Amino acid sequence: MSTTGLAAARAKMLDAGVAQQAIDVFSHYYRALEEGATGLVPEDTIEPLTDIDSIDDVEVDEAAAREALSKTVLIKLNGGLGTSMGMDRAKSLLPVRDGKTFLDLLVDQVMAARARYDVTLPLIFMDSFRTREDTLAALAAHPGIEVEGIPLDFLQNREPKLRADDLTPVDWPADPSLEWCPPGHGDIYTALVSSGVLDALLERGYKYAMTSNSDNLGAAPSARIAGWFAASGAPYAPEMCRRTPADVKGGHLAVRKADGRIILRDTAQTPPEEMHYFTDQFRHPFFHTNNLWFDLEVLRDTLTERHGILGLPLIRNTKTVDPSDPDSTPVIQLETAMGAAVEAFDGATAVEVPRSRFLPVKTTNDLLLVRSDVYEVDADGLLQQVPERACVVDLDPRYYKRIADFEARFPHGVPSIREANSLTVRGDWTFGADVVATGEAVVAEEGAPGTVADGARVG
Repeated sequence: MSTTGLAAARAKMLDAGVAQQAIDVFSHYYRALEEGATGLVPEDTIEPLTDIDSIDDVEVDEAAAREALSKTVLIKLNGGLGTSMGMDRAKSLLPVRDGKTFLDLLVDQVMAARARYDVTLPLIFMDSFRTREDTLAALAAHPGIEVEGIPLDFLQNREPKLRADDLTPVDWPADPSLEWCPPGHGDIYTALVSSGVLDALLERGYKYAMTSNSDNLGAAPSARIAGWFAASGAPYAPEMCRRTPADVKGGHLAVRKADGRIILRDTAQTPPEEMHYFTDQFRHPFFHTNNLWFDLEVLRDTLTERHGILGLPLIRNTKTVDPSDPDSTPVIQLETAMGAAVEAFDGATAVEVPRSRFLPVKTTNDLLLVRSDVYEVDADGLLQQVPERACVVDLDPRYYKRIADFEARFPHGVPSIREANSLTVRGDWTFGADVVATGEAVVAEEGAPGTVADGARVG
C-alpha cells in the first residue's frame, strides 16, 4: 500500500509543479517513515553541549568583520501566516512599532547595516505560496532594498499530507489547499538550490548566509558575528542563548555519542518520558535561536555529493487534515528542522549570543512586549531593551489570543510596562489611553467585561 502511496504522492507533486529536487527529498523521508523512523533522540545517546564560544568574549578584527559582512546575504523565513494569532497573511506584515511592520523594521536594519559598513547585504525572504504576493507588494514600498541580480524572495516547497492509516496523499475536497503542507523550514536548503538562488549568490561572490525567522527582530545583521564565523572556518554555526526557566520548549544542541557530531534535538524528538532531561536548564544550558550561519560554497558541495539530500533527521508530525477540525482525517506531515543541518557538516560549531538577538513574536503576549515601552528602536532599527529585566506578560487567551481581539482591546495602544515585573490580565478588559502597569500588575476577572480607565495605574 505504501509503495502505491509514494507513487501517488510523487505524481501529485509533479502535477502541481513542485521542483524535482523537492520531490526527491520528500521520497527520501517517505521511505524513512515507511521503515519506522521516528526521529526520537533518547538522552542516553547524547552528551550535553556545554562549551561553546561567546561572541562577547572573542576578539574580532573590525576590518575582517566588515569584509565578512560584505560576503554575507540575509535570508528571512517568511512562510508563516500567523495562524496561531488568527492571522491570514504573512506575520511579517503585522504592525509592531509606530505603524511599522516586522518587514519595515527588517528593511530598516538592513539599510542601516549597508550604510554603516558600506556593504551590499542582500535581503531575501523564503516565502510560501500564501505569503509571497503580499510580501512582494510590501517590499515594493522600499525602493533600493533590492540588489541587482538577486531576487527578493524564493518559494518554499510544498508536499502532500499523508493519511495516517495507509500513507497515501489525503483528499479533502472541502478545501484542497489543506491537502498540502510545508516540509518544515529544513526545506530552505533544497529551495535555495531548486529556485536557482544559491547559484545566483555564488556567481556574485557571496559566501555566507545568515538565516532567521522574520518575526525575530533581534536577529539583525551583525558584522561581529560574521567576522567570527569567517575566522572560525566552520561551515555552519547556530546562535545559542543561555537558558532560563522560561526556555523549557526551545530545542538544544548535543553531542551524539555514536560519532561525536553536534546534533539538534527539538521537543518533538524527545521521548515523552525523558522531557525532564530536555527541560533541565543546567543539564542543557543553551537553547537554539534558529538564527543560523552557513557557508554557501560548502552547502553547494555537500548537496552535490549527497545528490541533493542532506539527510536531516525526520520529524514525524501527526495532525488532522483540517487543523481546526479535530474530527477530520488524521494525517502525517513529514518535516525537517533547518537547525538539524548542524550534523550534516564536518566541523560545525555554535556560538553563544546575547538574549537581545532572540525576540520572537509567537503570541500576543510577545506582541504586547515588543510594542511596549520596555523597548526602544535605535537608529539602526534595533530593538533595545530599556529596563534591566523585561516584564512577563500573561494575557487571558480567551479574549486576547487572536490579533483582531487583541487590537480591539488596546485601541489606544498597549500600556506602559517599563516599571512592571509582570502584567497578568484575566477576563475581558478594554484598555484606555495612558494606562501604566507597575510591580506585579494584575487585572483580575472580577468586574469583567469592562474598561481599564484612561490614565489608570495597575499594580
